[in-house]
Amino acid sequence: MLGDDEEVSDMSPERRGGRSLWSGVLIGIGIAAFVDETVFHQLLHWHHFYDRSSTDAGLVSDGLFHAFGWFAVVIGLVMVADLRRSASLSRRRLAGGILLGAGGFQLYDGTVQHKLLRLHQIRYHVDLAPYDWTWNAIAVVMLLAGAWLLRGVTRRVPEE
Repeated sequence: MLGDDEEVSDMSPERRGGRSLWSGVLIGIGIAAFVDETVFHQLLHWHHFYDRSSTDAGLVSDGLFHAFGWFAVVIGLVMVADLRRSASLSRRRLAGGILLGAGGFQLYDGTVQHKLLRLHQIRYHVDLAPYDWTWNAIAVVMLLAGAWLLRGVTRRVPEE
């Protein structure tokens, strides 16, 4: 039952499902960026976002990366609030989108930023193979879990 401040959405089912998915993707990207920044940049001091210059440049790049992650989360949460207000949020698509966003971002980071662009590595002065494999395997697991959640809902009307 809808409350006084809720309204029924006049969006098409495809558009409602797409907005739920994309809000999840943005939140997932932001969560992955937050965990990377907090754990690997700030707590462990293993790397900065950009390690090919001075420490000062690395810290500035970390700040920009952190802001990027939070903007993604805020935009995703605003979209979720709007979908909830109009009673058109699909929780399953949101959850699948979060996993796809986090996994996709992590796989992009592990392959493009770490290996192709060489902006930074997970760690330095160690054998990188176990770190790289673990990083990318976790990304693939999140992508598969997100795809599993979304199976069969791409053509259905959000039921939640």
